[in-house]
Amino acid sequence: MESVHVPSSGLKRSPEQEYEPDTLPITKRTKVHSERGELSTADDTPRDESLETPAPGEKTASRKDGQKTPQAPKSKRSKEKGGKGKDYRRGTRAEPTSRDSTAPKAPRLPKRQCALLIGFCGAGYSGMQIQPDPNVRTIEGVLFNALIKIGAVSQDNADDPVKVNLGRAARTDAGVHAAGNVVSMKLITAIPDVLDLVTRINEELPPEIRLWGVTRVQNSFNARTTCDSRKYTYFFPTYLMVPPKPGSGLHQALGQYEPEIPSHSFWGDASTESAPDEDLRRKREYRIGPELVESLRVVAKKFEGTHNFHNFTVGRDFSDRSNQRHIKSIEIADPVVYGETEWISVLWHGQSFMLHQRKMMTALVLSARTSTPPQIMEELYGPRTVFIPKMPALGLLLEYPIFESYTKRIASVNENLEPSDPDFRPPIDFEAHRQAIDQFKQEHIYSRMRSIEDRDGIFDAWVRSIDAYTGSDLLYLNSKGIIPPAAVHRKGERRNNPFKEKRRFDATSFPVAGDTAKVETQEEEEEEEEVIDRAKLADMEG
Repeated sequence: MESVHVPSSGLKRSPEQEYEPDTLPITKRTKVHSERGELSTADDTPRDESLETPAPGEKTASRKDGQKTPQAPKSKRSKEKGGKGKDYRRGTRAEPTSRDSTAPKAPRLPKRQCALLIGFCGAGYSGMQIQPDPNVRTIEGVLFNALIKIGAVSQDNADDPVKVNLGRAARTDAGVHAAGNVVSMKLITAIPDVLDLVTRINEELPPEIRLWGVTRVQNSFNARTTCDSRKYTYFFPTYLMVPPKPGSGLHQALGQYEPEIPSHSFWGDASTESAPDEDLRRKREYRIGPELVESLRVVAKKFEGTHNFHNFTVGRDFSDRSNQRHIKSIEIADPVVYGETEWISVLWHGQSFMLHQRKMMTALVLSARTSTPPQIMEELYGPRTVFIPKMPALGLLLEYPIFESYTKRIASVNENLEPSDPDFRPPIDFEAHRQAIDQFKQEHIYSRMRSIEDRDGIFDAWVRSIDAYTGSDLLYLNSKGIIPPAAVHRKGERRNNPFKEKRRFDATSFPVAGDTAKVETQEEEEEEEEVIDRAKLADMEG
């Protein structure tokens, strides 16, 4: 048998040299118990018998040779749990079916800390993060089950993702898509009869979830805490920039505080009684002008830098330090026509994003379409609390997370190493998979997004819900660029006619045409802004 040296416990080792608990190499003194099919390893280090002498009052356990070994006393809590100590973990998933105790155990294979580069269409999924309820379909849940099936996660760890340190760089909401995201975990990478790990995993995944690559990372790597920044793209039809329809609720509400609302050429020949379908047909023919695109870019610049984003999330007071977020850059592309509709995209690059980051898109679009001065953004960063609706989830896409600091760190480690060296750590690079990622985005995300809009007019339905509102929650959209007292929300105060958002716009999957019952149900479902406890809120951000 091959001899593999195991360092004694008295020697200092770097984190990269540490063995995982269930991946101990087999030494010369490893014995195979053929009756049970198990491995046991004898320690090559001389034993200090004095360490095995039980202290007064300490319990002992009998051994086959008749000697006694110390046994830690059970705590009261342990006794109440039937002998299960504090380190006992019930697991976060359904317990696996019981296995035959007489059947031989599968050999334990070494695990390695890895970064899994994935992409997915989030439609039909309850978000990214795995949930304790196996009936809740999530991206991580489907991925984890695929890894178990091919043997990349052992049966011993199949009941609890925590055992393999499962984590993600960005936690996406239900229905949100990602061209790139990173999952970090301990993975069995050398699986018998599996020659191409990525191909084998993709065979077990549905086509809307793709694994781009598996990268060996440092043992200390955690996808969420190691991530420096993230990039998101939001797509929307340019007709959202058309001002509120004359006579609409919002047009009348703003008119109470504005001496005069300038008319817009789009509504010049239209009747105030025109039907929504007729309005939408004309909106699809609308093409945004360069001046309005530039006004979007001017407002977008106000987001860059470090600001207090308490008005762009839920459950955060102005004084909460976690509201301070840094936006590195915002890029607004030139508009492009697909089919009959013109679209525009906004690329956000930030260190991190708060829950309901779609509120930032709303502030950008609504302020530009109502000619509200860009200085309103400075007001929204201030201590006064206002309500900002969320843009439809349909347009949001996580491009990929960025690990700049980690890349620099491993570059210095790799200087004198060859890629074949066991200590070499390649960078996390989505660009190496750019062709496959772009093809996936076109087939599973962009085309689907546009077909839903063409069929259902989701963005038009959203902007009509904005324009139908007659209350005071949106009165900060004015020509002075200030927040009027009527729009300020005060803690504990019940407001008259608060804005209620339709749950329909949080979805990315919609009933097929003709299923009117489901559509009507979605239209009727409304909600005021939810209340989320701080611990859960922190876990939902990224």
